[in-house]
Amino acid sequence: MQPDLTYRAPSIRSRLYKYRWLYVFLIPAIVWYIIFAYGPIYGLQIAFKDFKILKGIEGSEWVGMKHFIKMFKTKAFWRVTQNTLVISALKLVFVSTSGLVLALLLNEVTHSKYRTVVSSVTMLPHFFSWVVIGSILLEILSPSTGMVNAVIRACGGTPIYFLGDNEWFLFWVIVSDMWESAGWNSIIFVAAIGGINPELYEAAQIDGAGRWKQLTNVTLPCIAGTIVVVMVLKVGSLMNAGFDQIYNMYNSAVMDTADILDTYVYRQGIESSKFSYSTAVGLFKNVINLVLVLATNYFSKLIGQEGLF
Repeated sequence: MQPDLTYRAPSIRSRLYKYRWLYVFLIPAIVWYIIFAYGPIYGLQIAFKDFKILKGIEGSEWVGMKHFIKMFKTKAFWRVTQNTLVISALKLVFVSTSGLVLALLLNEVTHSKYRTVVSSVTMLPHFFSWVVIGSILLEILSPSTGMVNAVIRACGGTPIYFLGDNEWFLFWVIVSDMWESAGWNSIIFVAAIGGINPELYEAAQIDGAGRWKQLTNVTLPCIAGTIVVVMVLKVGSLMNAGFDQIYNMYNSAVMDTADILDTYVYRQGIESSKFSYSTAVGLFKNVINLVLVLATNYFSKLIGQEGLF
């Protein structure tokens, strides 16, 4: 059969009209990104200026790399950078994988109602703000009235100020983040597992593969692409250790461990009014994140995965 050589693809105008209501629903998201993502890019130039509020961005004097040089010479900057990398690395190992582990466990549950209940319960904490979660942790872990220390005292132990101890603080940061995000992070993995062809499991069962063999030889290889994409995104935000969480949990007793780049930028910019310096720190952090995304995506392609783009 000869192809129809007279066929013409629909014009852009006709496609826009056909899917007009879908584009209407996109308008709020586009407006949000313009205002909060692309609009602030204009203000990044104050990282290279001695910004004065009364003079404005255009009237402020250019100082080149002055604030970046100051940043690299400041000991506090290197301290918060180290803290950020430590906390982010711990979250990458434990928090990011918790969603995958939960999804794999849910996949092994055959009772659909029980699986639905577990999924709903584990997903619920994601909808709590860190203000609420931080308040809950303060109450539960309080050395005087907290439930955890009440159990410790009942067992004959000495109460511990968990959020005032550097090592315990890191522990509870990771645990609370796992509790808050594991259910939500599992959604994408549950969807990926649900898209696996059931015939692959049937073939594995015929070959005598048990549940563990099916997991390692069928499930994980089939969702490897999804895992790589998620890891690329997570590594790309390695310099973001979670401002909302840390800000609502840390205190002066654990500043040496808990102070991260985001809280440092907040204090320098909002509390100390060092707008140019804080912008320089924030720009440096985001440039590093961009480099990490590109590098991780490139590495994922080297190992045979599609990557993010």
